[in-house]
Amino acid sequence: MSVNRCMLLFSRVQPRICAISVRNKNALVDSRCGNFGSTTLLKDPWSGPLTSRRGELLKILNKFYKRKEMQKIAADQGLDARLFHQAFISFRKYVLEISTLSADLHIILNDICCGAGHIDDLYPYFMRHAKQIFPMLDCMEDLRKISDLRVPANWYPEARAIQRKVIFHAGPTNSGKTHHAIQRYLAAKSGVYCGPLKLLAHEIFEKSNTAGVPCDLVTGEERTFVDAEGGQAEHVACTIEMCSVTTPYEVAVIDEIQMIRDISRGWAWTRALLGLCAEEIHVCGEPAVINFVTELMYTTGEEVEVRNYKRLSPCSILDRAVESLDNLRPGDCVVCFSKNDIYSISRQIESRGLECAVIYGSLPPGTKLSQAKKFNDPEDPCKILVATDAIGMGLNLSIKRIIFNSLVKPNINEKGEKELNTISTSQALQIAGRAGRFSSIFKEGEVTTMHRDDLPILKEILSRTVHAIEIAGLHPTAEQIEMFAYHLPDATLSNLIDIFVSLSQVDGMYFVCNIDDFKFLADMIQHIPLNLRSRYVFCTAPINKKQPFVCTSFLKFARQFSRDEPLTFDWVCRLVSWPLVPPKNIKDLVHLEAVHDVLDLYLWLSYRFMDMFPDANHVREIQQELDGIIQLGVRNITRLIRATETSATPGIDPLSSQRRPGPSPVTPRRVRGAPKAQDSGVEAGQLDKSLGSRLVQEGLLTPDLLRQLQKEWSKEHRQEEVGVKLVAETLNNKMKGRKKK
Repeated sequence: MSVNRCMLLFSRVQPRICAISVRNKNALVDSRCGNFGSTTLLKDPWSGPLTSRRGELLKILNKFYKRKEMQKIAADQGLDARLFHQAFISFRKYVLEISTLSADLHIILNDICCGAGHIDDLYPYFMRHAKQIFPMLDCMEDLRKISDLRVPANWYPEARAIQRKVIFHAGPTNSGKTHHAIQRYLAAKSGVYCGPLKLLAHEIFEKSNTAGVPCDLVTGEERTFVDAEGGQAEHVACTIEMCSVTTPYEVAVIDEIQMIRDISRGWAWTRALLGLCAEEIHVCGEPAVINFVTELMYTTGEEVEVRNYKRLSPCSILDRAVESLDNLRPGDCVVCFSKNDIYSISRQIESRGLECAVIYGSLPPGTKLSQAKKFNDPEDPCKILVATDAIGMGLNLSIKRIIFNSLVKPNINEKGEKELNTISTSQALQIAGRAGRFSSIFKEGEVTTMHRDDLPILKEILSRTVHAIEIAGLHPTAEQIEMFAYHLPDATLSNLIDIFVSLSQVDGMYFVCNIDDFKFLADMIQHIPLNLRSRYVFCTAPINKKQPFVCTSFLKFARQFSRDEPLTFDWVCRLVSWPLVPPKNIKDLVHLEAVHDVLDLYLWLSYRFMDMFPDANHVREIQQELDGIIQLGVRNITRLIRATETSATPGIDPLSSQRRPGPSPVTPRRVRGAPKAQDSGVEAGQLDKSLGSRLVQEGLLTPDLLRQLQKEWSKEHRQEEVGVKLVAETLNNKMKGRKKK
């Protein structure tokens, strides 16, 4: 239909061009009319009249843009709404600002202005311009075939060549579902465990070897072989991105299958579920995924056996909030969703003479395990844990009571935008389920909140049914991007990804994962000369783009690599200023965590480019030393916080977390998705703006204690305040003098 329409438009335009070409001897137009794409330009007098009628031209062009029929025909040619808009903006600018137009376009515009032509006659010239700025329009059919993601099961011929048995172990946290799958894994002749975290892979690695089953460990940054000569064992524990879809196994275990819908990493679970070449696939996860996995396996012709499990130990929601850190008990875990809250709460706990362990996501795995061991040790005086949702999986902790300090967590939505949302039911259950684990000393778990107003909200969240998962993530492969690059050799990697996503076709069971991090790295190293495959590998590196030092180091890695100069151990030591000293404040601790990430990046790249990153063993040694330095800093985190507040370290807001000893700001006006809480009886306008008054109203200070503190502060700081006033008066006098001058 679109081709016929284009031919019709062309047939209406061509005779008029020919006629005018014959009539005008001064016009340099091909009288044979065989060259539709002629770029012969007409000089005066033709450019004069149109230039003087720009207002009329603008109306004509905008009218063309609003024609739904034109947009529909353009969509058939590969211009979706976004590309159509971009192409039109460029076309309009070209028509209005260029000094000379091509003869054929000039004639069409002149006819339309005079009422002798139709607006639709602009379409062929619009498409000609669009193909100049979007070269992929010339090979649209080939690109659409490459980006067709509707049948991802066909990407794995080895898996399709065998009849696999899929067993779904479904249950809540602490139900033993993964334990049963691992028992089958250990009993098999060969097997692979695929987990979401290095800590989980390491746990299965140790458990397997302890049980007398030789097992290798494979993560993005580490390869550990039990065979001293480097031979591969029949069993392997790996992070899910690292699993092989070509190696045959008897049993495969896919843990935390609900992450198949994760907007960033979901593709890895989809790849494992569809591609693992194993006789038995044991899938572990939430019951909300059962129907989706069953439907997904229908597309491969494989049946799913479901085994349901119940929680092994009870866990109850308390009717009272903790309200004060004075009410903490041994075995408590305070869950926060920001590092500032972690710093604030841990300092307040230790100011009460109590020791606490600290765990958050950016800590190295060794530090997390060290803090978990400290908290679990019955002989250690540390009986309280302050953590983020990083405890949700990967760590075995003896927790009696989970206390939510907040119910609001920053998230990245499908568009890659950061937003604050109330935690989901699935997230709340995952965290709450850590209380009273079957293997811990506490046989019953308890869940509550720090603030009174949050408790009814938490109860409402936990009472909801977990939404069924109905979609799985996909990601373009290096081979697909290379085929795109063959057709579009001048496009940048970031543009190739954009074009791929815009043209990709997926059915209702899949979505294309968020690729913002990939594009961020692609844009960062675009100016560095790398071949496409190496550039793609660099851009898939798992780095924290929020850390400037990590991003700078990534750029230096790529630049050194492009020069074909190996990144030696000495080079890395100079980069990170090794040796490093223990942190003196929070800023130093954050920097050490960033250095640890840089060393992780080196190890990750060393397994992709062994010749260019030759000193992985030496780097791993200093990384282990750095882990010990970070552990020392975390053990003294309260001292670091005090030093930070004293020196007012840039980038750390010592008062930002002091706002936290109030109720969690979970109201429909400020946070999306929060149910309405019970009225606390205190209106916002009645609250005193001072921190002390808020602490009194929230029950964290008594009025008598506040008055006593005020007296002490006034005595200690009276002289300092007098000095500040004198300085202020002096500055004011100087300013007045300057104004007079």
